[in-house]
Amino acid sequence: MIELYHIWHQYQPPKWALSDITLDVKKGDFYFVTGPSGSGKTTLLRIIFRELLPTQGQIVVDGRNIFRIPDHKIYKLRRTMGIVFQDFRLLFHKRVFENVAVVLQVLGVPHREIRRRVFIALRMVNLHHKMWEYPSQLSYGEQQRVAIARAVVNNPKILLADEPTGNLDPELAFEIMSLFREINKKGATVIICTHDRELIRHFGEKILFLFKGKLIRKEIL
Repeated sequence: MIELYHIWHQYQPPKWALSDITLDVKKGDFYFVTGPSGSGKTTLLRIIFRELLPTQGQIVVDGRNIFRIPDHKIYKLRRTMGIVFQDFRLLFHKRVFENVAVVLQVLGVPHREIRRRVFIALRMVNLHHKMWEYPSQLSYGEQQRVAIARAVVNNPKILLADEPTGNLDPELAFEIMSLFREINKKGATVIICTHDRELIRHFGEKILFLFKGKLIRKEIL
């Protein structure tokens, strides 16, 4: 499902954000990626999502070499993926409903179906009662849950999440992680970057440890 071959990425010489990462993520895998700040976790997700191209190496996602996908066709790759960015990337001039619906609108899903699926996604994160509010009217944790609803509304084949529970209380964090596990059980491949050792201990099956851009350890529990 996701194959990385000798991936290197450099923002500013001489430091490498990623150093010779080779990884084969199978369809239906559930991976946690962990490591200290600055270890390359976010860079790894951005490369898989094709927001960044690596300095060196090759990547195959869902059978497609992402180097060979022209910029104007990237949407075809991303429409089967969901991602929760660490900075959320919400549209603050649009309501919660519109933020979650935008993915479906781009795909041309009928309006009645959009309303149904957005409501279901927001109910999953317990925000269906705030769908007509603006992000600025929500708490930081609620904004995070909107970003999660947007990532899962299209039932993605691949779900990527960068610290998706970082600002949630432990109870809600476990609920959100349980949601990710349910999505995984339905066939989605899930990769989650987190510092939360308790979530890893409770939900972890496969764990990748990054340190200074290097994959130093891979554990299968």
